[in-house]
Amino acid sequence: MSRLWLIRHGPTHAKSFVGWSDLPADLSDHAAIARLEQALPQVPVISSDLSRAVDTASAIQAARPRLPHDRRLRETHFGDWELLQWSEIEARDGDLARRVFETPGDVAPPGGESWNTFSARVHNGISALSGETIVVAHMGVILALLQKALRCTAFEALAHKIDPLSCTLIDCPEGLSGPWSCTQINHKY
Repeated sequence: MSRLWLIRHGPTHAKSFVGWSDLPADLSDHAAIARLEQALPQVPVISSDLSRAVDTASAIQAARPRLPHDRRLRETHFGDWELLQWSEIEARDGDLARRVFETPGDVAPPGGESWNTFSARVHNGISALSGETIVVAHMGVILALLQKALRCTAFEALAHKIDPLSCTLIDCPEGLSGPWSCTQINHKY
């Protein structure tokens, strides 16, 4: 049995598309972090290699073992859309932006990665894990994993809200290569 405790990093307060930019997380809500840390099991913690995930993982780690940061658990690479607001993206690449988000698949932002490429990268990183693991990562990473657990389309997965410092729980009763289910989405402690 494997179980993934998917934690979204603390807020960045950016009002733009943040993928590979290494913005820090605001971890000043000590009460929320303490509640989250106390609610999680004593299992290994892994995170994306971006500081907002690394620092959040450190904040909730306590006495849990720490696995090396994994670059494959980074957020989507938005390419030329990185750090732009939706209105700016729509003005530059309106038709392309609608295709990227309304029919996620092989279409990518200029210089970025498609949903399919991103999702394959994330699943490759997750497949290296075993047993119960706390994964501190990004909204897109959680949505890519949620898509498999819910057996839904990418468009349907993208409709889910994933708040900073929330927990999404995925059960894999036959291990990570078997069928998945989701027992909790976007839960705040």
